[in-house]
Amino acid sequence: TRYRDAMAGYAGKIMKSAGETPSEFETSIAQALLELEATDLKAQLRELYISGAKEIDVAGKKVIVVMVPFPMQRPFQRIQARLVRELEKKFSRHVVFLAQRRILRKPTRKTRQKQLRPRSRTLTAVHDAILEDLVYPAEIVGKRTRVRLDGSRLIKVHLDKAQQTNLEHKVETFTGVYKKLTGKDVTFEFPSFE
Repeated sequence: TRYRDAMAGYAGKIMKSAGETPSEFETSIAQALLELEATDLKAQLRELYISGAKEIDVAGKKVIVVMVPFPMQRPFQRIQARLVRELEKKFSRHVVFLAQRRILRKPTRKTRQKQLRPRSRTLTAVHDAILEDLVYPAEIVGKRTRVRLDGSRLIKVHLDKAQQTNLEHKVETFTGVYKKLTGKDVTFEFPSFE
């Protein structure tokens, strides 16, 4: 019965789409969130849950990517700095929170939809939003796309200089996670604008 109680406890912290069961890794993340709820984060974490989690290998290091349902992104961001700190302490690896977003394909003659595709469901909009989620709490202050001679693209993202001390050690992680999720090359810089 103790096992059943534990299952019921963290089952409320992870909600997968219909019919899917959470993996062992996802349940460990949900369990960690449940344990954090026992601290002074109880009020903020009580209503929140995740939709998935996975480990991504970036330059020989493991990174935890936690997927959050889109409507819960704002409440998670309010406590994200503390959550990330606690989870990184527990799992001793970098942790990134991303909102679960859907990309709808471009309508063609054969696949006509009744409604217009919302701008937020386009590939470009979702990739830009993933970038914003990755670097949160820093803000993106500028973006440049460099097209190399061989036709490949490199996105240079300029981040807020005020967050440099907090995020500088994670820049390599952000680059690797973004490349894994979208297939795009990106570099992060902290330019000083005079």
